[in-house]
Amino acid sequence: MKRTGWLFLLGVGAIVAIASVMPLAWAEAPASQAPAIQMSSSPADTPEVAAMRKLLMQKFPGAPISHIAKSGYLGLYEVMLGDKLIYTDPKVAHIFVGDIYDTATRENLTESRSRKLNRVAVDKLPLDLAFKRVKGDGSRTIYLFSDADCPYCHRLEKEMQDLDNVTVYTFLFPIDQLHPDAARKSKILWCAPDRAKAWDAYFATGKLPDNKGDCGDPVAKTQALGASLHINATPTLIFADGTMIPGALPLPDLQRELASAQADLKKAGAQK
Repeated sequence: MKRTGWLFLLGVGAIVAIASVMPLAWAEAPASQAPAIQMSSSPADTPEVAAMRKLLMQKFPGAPISHIAKSGYLGLYEVMLGDKLIYTDPKVAHIFVGDIYDTATRENLTESRSRKLNRVAVDKLPLDLAFKRVKGDGSRTIYLFSDADCPYCHRLEKEMQDLDNVTVYTFLFPIDQLHPDAARKSKILWCAPDRAKAWDAYFATGKLPDNKGDCGDPVAKTQALGASLHINATPTLIFADGTMIPGALPLPDLQRELASAQADLKKAGAQK
């Protein structure tokens, strides 16, 4: 296929590379797809932003543009093009595709900003389609999209064994293209009398509960939910502040993301 237009643009990485301090995580996705995330809504355009949007639509026809705003550095504007945060000047004469780092803190500013823009409205997640596991006092929350046959989901479950004081809502999300038997296993696990216990036992031993998986499982609905959130990699975690991260995060990174989500929620509550 000829690589032209905005899709080609997003395939080019002009990165200001220093040393990334972001967690290295592994996730599994169909080869034909790349992980994408739900776009947040934008306020009404100012005249300048409206003019920029018009220019962007002319130069990148068909590209979904969900956000345009002045960035805090280099006089650039940030633009959410598809699921990618890019930068441009007010006249849209030049486009910068890549990550901007703070040289003092080594923070990936692009990554941090993207995560804020792409937060999920967790209060709208249909928790009746998930099963719940509570560890300790359950005071922290993770929403997990997982595939029973995904090796990185198995890795994440091992990392979470030492995670305490957390409530995990797990949405069964078999990726049929990669694991054709995962949907069957998911249905059997859902139909177990104790879903949380059955899930943990399966990941520990590989043994499935003894049932036919015909109790009215939510797999089709959870797959549709994941598609609506543009989730196509497993595992994918959503934290209490709506931050979505695909991949099997190591325990220290899980702890950091949970703490960050708690801090963001506390900050948001104080601003109300």
